[in-house]
Amino acid sequence: MVEVNASNEMKFRKLFKVFNRFMILLWKLGLADWINLWPSVFGQFMVITHTGRKTGFRRLTPVNYAIIDGEIYCCSGFGVSADWYRNILSTPAVEVWLTEGRWIGEAKDVSDDPNFPFILREVVRASGFAGPLFGVDPKKLNDEQFIKLTKDYRLIHISRLDEKTGRDGPGELAWIWPLIAVILLVLKRNRSRRR
Repeated sequence: MVEVNASNEMKFRKLFKVFNRFMILLWKLGLADWINLWPSVFGQFMVITHTGRKTGFRRLTPVNYAIIDGEIYCCSGFGVSADWYRNILSTPAVEVWLTEGRWIGEAKDVSDDPNFPFILREVVRASGFAGPLFGVDPKKLNDEQFIKLTKDYRLIHISRLDEKTGRDGPGELAWIWPLIAVILLVLKRNRSRRR
């Protein structure tokens, strides 16, 4: 099991910040389906758009999630110290980007839900390799072990309120692909003429 002490947690947080920026870029480039191509291995991702509690600025955070009975659940593996978690507690109005669309929603901590272990196990299972990497393998742990290892995790339910549209979301940079194709065609044509 990977032990996450304060020093390791800081390293993981820095690594996640870089990884998160890359994931958001992929979503904006219209590659969400590719990111979620093999969820049992790489995880199932969505992006939560939330409001910074100190700055009031729009923040984007990719997280693993599970849909259970049509409802969206995710968790904060770093517990109450995760910035995005504290932001949604402060301002529960969020936007979620899923591969099948995006929604205006409301986030709520449901860590006291009686079905917490079952729901959290499904969310961790949907994280692909991430759960086992951090020593929380939902397929191998019994309920007692799972609850002990995830005691600091926070479970979040996101209620979908309305479908969201507009250009400022997933795929907003997808225009770059035709531009790249045109540039490559022009370069190829110029190279052919020089021969």
